[in-house]
Amino acid sequence: MPSEDAAPPLDVDQILADPGVRIVVCCGAGGVGKTTTAAALALRAAERHGRRTVVLTIDPARRLAQSLGLTELDNTPRQVKGIDVEDSGGQLHAMMLDMKRTFDDVVLQHTDPAKAAEIFSNPFYQAMSSTFAGTQEYMAMEKLGQLHARGEWDLIVVDTPPSRSALDFLDAPARLSRFLDGRMLRLLLAPARSGGRSMFSFVTASFGMFSKVVQKVLGAQLLTDLSGFVAALDSMFGGFRQRAEQTYRILQARETAFLLVAAPEPDAVREAAYFAGRLRSERMPLAGLVLNRVHRPAVPELSAADSLAAAERLAGAGGHESTAEVLRAHAALAEQAAREQRVAARFTEEFPEVPAVSVTAQPADVHDVDGLRTIGEAISRR
Repeated sequence: MPSEDAAPPLDVDQILADPGVRIVVCCGAGGVGKTTTAAALALRAAERHGRRTVVLTIDPARRLAQSLGLTELDNTPRQVKGIDVEDSGGQLHAMMLDMKRTFDDVVLQHTDPAKAAEIFSNPFYQAMSSTFAGTQEYMAMEKLGQLHARGEWDLIVVDTPPSRSALDFLDAPARLSRFLDGRMLRLLLAPARSGGRSMFSFVTASFGMFSKVVQKVLGAQLLTDLSGFVAALDSMFGGFRQRAEQTYRILQARETAFLLVAAPEPDAVREAAYFAGRLRSERMPLAGLVLNRVHRPAVPELSAADSLAAAERLAGAGGHESTAEVLRAHAALAEQAAREQRVAARFTEEFPEVPAVSVTAQPADVHDVDGLRTIGEAISRR
């Protein structure tokens, strides 16, 4: 776990209270407590610092809704009632990204109704907007840009997608640009841009026998659907790229604070270090590391070796088995804490300038507002 001499302490309350910080992005590997951390920070910003806050989650388990006492979350921010904001004057809204709904909204905003209907009915669009690799990460960026542009909240807290790699969230705009600039996409657009000749006449004229191979592998109907989809979205592509680049610049600005969330496990810490390096190379503002689920022995000055030795002596003397068991349990916990400290040191040694805070493992899963308050207090404790 980060020690005071290994990394400067992370002052989360200073971040949440700063009116110049409008976006907090919680990022890291999957399964490290990002959703809970994001919700706890948003709640604390509203209750303690009086900020109008919205938390955006991309969590299919819907734990955030349950923790905040909501029956459900969807693509529209919902105000959380029953929180303690009477003195602070803050507000808390929560929402969960609906990937397809967000994609549909983009189409509706940037095309006329007839063109939107054509796009919605296209089978390729229906597949891409629901399951296409990378669409969720890009739409998370799209939704963040929409929330920022509305200007209704003092603070937006983002729980990044539970991707295989936490970097997928940052890479989504670049992947989209590569897709839009790809050679095959330009070929598919060419018929629509050159007078509307059919996909097959274009391919046949351009590739000869290759067209027959493509049709045989992909199928004539799929090629027709793909060509129609690309032609229908042609006018929107510039807007996709422009908004992605604008949101990327927002993430680089001083109004954004990235918080890495990790657990004291090798894979999670390795992912956090990789992400920290990427943020540094992209000149994005890394505010600190939140190390979740850290174990601490009740008597840290009693070493594991001494505890085991004492247990053995008591067992040999007889009549003190309960005490000996407590000492063995303490030794196991002390050894676990030492392992976690060694794992966490891999990050702090590589990034000694990054502020850090460790959060003690909770006895039970967080499932309500009181639990989120407890986590918020733990994260903010310096």
